Amino acid sequence: MSKKPAPATGKPEKFVWKVTINAPIETVWNTLVKTDEVLPFFFGAICQTQDGLKPGRKMRMASADGKFAVVFGEVKEFNPPHRYSHTMSFTQNEGEDPAFTTYDLKEIPGGTEFTLTTECIPGTKTGKMVASGSFIVDNLKLLVETGKPNFAAKMIMAMGPLMGFMTPKISRIENWPLT
Repeated sequence: MSKKPAPATGKPEKFVWKVTINAPIETVWNTLVKTDEVLPFFFGAICQTQDGLKPGRKMRMASADGKFAVVFGEVKEFNPPHRYSHTMSFTQNEGEDPAFTTYDLKEIPGGTEFTLTTECIPGTKTGKMVASGSFIVDNLKLLVETGKPNFAAKMIMAMGPLMGFMTPKISRIENWPLT
């Protein structure tokens, strides 16, 4: 359902992915907002915070070994179990405007409707990178429903530790403090 990014105009472009997950809303929510645990649907990253996911608090998605921050942002809204939103900057894209990401959960008969919405500046590196939202949605669904990530997520988690040497120095965890 995503669109190919257009040339940079300065106006945010919206990407929306939606899926029905065959599980109670609380199960989906609790899986989505885990901190300090590897999350296959977030490319094997760990969501880290100082005092939990609360509006105004910084958050980052860190490599499983804790050496690199992949994404850095600020929690904007946290309304369990229905909505979580945050800004999002890829640490390797220093200087670009952040994207804005919202996760909406709605209880429906037989499960949970999960919607991922990301707004970003088209034509930027960040704009191109957020097109991976379908990976997040598909893997969250599979993980919640089966307890296991898909093959691509398993491969990313296996390869991550081997690829650390290729990560830009700007992404070192010490450059992205939570305090």
